[in-house]
Amino acid sequence: MAVGETKGIILFTKDYKEKDKLVKIFTESFGKLMFFVKGAHRKNNPIGPAILPFTEAVYIGDFREDGLSFLNGSKEVQPFRLIQEDIFVNAYATYILNLVDAAIEDKTYDPNLYAFTHQALTLLNEQKDAEIITNIFEIQLLHRFGVSPEWLHCAICQETQGKFDYSSKYNGVLCERHWQFDERRYHADPRAIHFIRLFSAISYDKVQDINVKPETKTAIRKTIDELYDEYVGIHLKSKKFIDQMKSWEDTLKIPKRGSDSNNPTPPSD
Repeated sequence: MAVGETKGIILFTKDYKEKDKLVKIFTESFGKLMFFVKGAHRKNNPIGPAILPFTEAVYIGDFREDGLSFLNGSKEVQPFRLIQEDIFVNAYATYILNLVDAAIEDKTYDPNLYAFTHQALTLLNEQKDAEIITNIFEIQLLHRFGVSPEWLHCAICQETQGKFDYSSKYNGVLCERHWQFDERRYHADPRAIHFIRLFSAISYDKVQDINVKPETKTAIRKTIDELYDEYVGIHLKSKKFIDQMKSWEDTLKIPKRGSDSNNPTPPSD
């Protein structure tokens, strides 16, 4: 690699000895890299704001193919302020970044995933529906785990309309006429499959047009969890925390995100 600069998004940081830090950054030009930041805990360190969680910046440093890279400076620092300050949005953003870290090897050049991740974080920071943004990210990230289900049409007859269910046997959706071909299909809520099919192809530019009822969101979550358990097999602490948050909302009757006065349009399927 080389000495130079690149845009990057902070994935995580951890203390190293007393005054230093190791900082993992998803860079646009070199993929994921681990950086050594000397004196990161020093007061008034100019690089301090650029290595805070949920920050994008242009990072200047020595980008190495082997071992640790080194940060020398930063510019154009852009914190995702709402994500940093809101524990609920923070949880979804953390999960998305954990998925990125799990989905590709370090030092793997993937500018498309970088742009996709940036879009997701930007929408979260704009208070768009965190559950839907995360669901879209999960479904479209599957192929980077080597999983490419057929979502667009029935795996048997290519039907694109009607009710569908997911079949592991056929690695894709089956229309209602062919459900009997797989007794062990997911038996998922057809509404959940409808939205997951939509999520597999939709652009984030269209996300504001999606309104989903709470019970359908629950069904979507259940089906995506089944997909990840079957095909991906990772169990992230950040995902467990999101599940706990949902149970807190239900137990404490906390208003659901997206159902407050800032979003007066009633959700609908």
